[in-house]
Amino acid sequence: MEHEPVDPPSPTEQLSIGAFARRSRLSIKALRLYDRLGLVRPVRVDPHNGYRWYLESQLETARLVGLLRRLDMPLARIGEVIVAPAPAAAEQLVTYWAEVERRVTGQRELVDYLAGKLTGRTTSDCVVRQRDVPEQWVLTEQRHVQVDELSCWIGAALRRLCTAAVDQGGSTGHPFVVYYGTIDADSDGPAEVCVPIDPGRADRTDVAIRREPAHREAYTPLRRVQVEFPQILGAYDQVARWIDEHGLTPGGAPREVYFGEFMSAEPDDEVCELAFPLD
Repeated sequence: MEHEPVDPPSPTEQLSIGAFARRSRLSIKALRLYDRLGLVRPVRVDPHNGYRWYLESQLETARLVGLLRRLDMPLARIGEVIVAPAPAAAEQLVTYWAEVERRVTGQRELVDYLAGKLTGRTTSDCVVRQRDVPEQWVLTEQRHVQVDELSCWIGAALRRLCTAAVDQGGSTGHPFVVYYGTIDADSDGPAEVCVPIDPGRADRTDVAIRREPAHREAYTPLRRVQVEFPQILGAYDQVARWIDEHGLTPGGAPREVYFGEFMSAEPDDEVCELAFPLD
């Protein structure tokens, strides 16, 4: 534990760690941590007794670090903010808080979904239908992926596969994502992105390809607002319940079939179909 020295050198230019802690409104323990991480380093450490000394001009940075921590910003991200020029630092802060608000909104909606599930309240207005799907050949990319990486990976994989499909004459159907396992905070799937192509060109690509067998499926169209997590969980529950109530048996992994311009769609525009293959 560091104690205040009796005669600090150059008191008008430097502050001991105790004085700096009081003026920055940070604890000595926090300052030691920020020193180790390179966020707020003392200007001098006495080689004989280990006392840390800070410049008064460092107070602004130290206070900024403390305030950012009150926003639960990770220390690594704080390190990026405090070294950025003012406009970029402000932009990074706004970006971080937008991410926080999206996460909190998702958590709030998840609470509503779980509350409805626990009380038996139906939170989905899905209309379930059946259809026959013919055999398809699809370009495919499969991956174990964390839930916070899922959207970015799907978008990137779709771009790669759609580009590859051009060499096979273009896509012949709507792309879809197959979920072979749950993807949430504790599970990573896997998931598979698929783009249908002309079967006559299936041997002319270096991209992974497979045959999607013909099958019958139960499906429901979803509006963009319903596709967002956790709203989509209600649709999964309702389609699964519909299959059970009609004495049917799931015959494969569920998939989300995407059509239209998802990113530019309005909240109430239909952009996706949630489908369960049937035996």
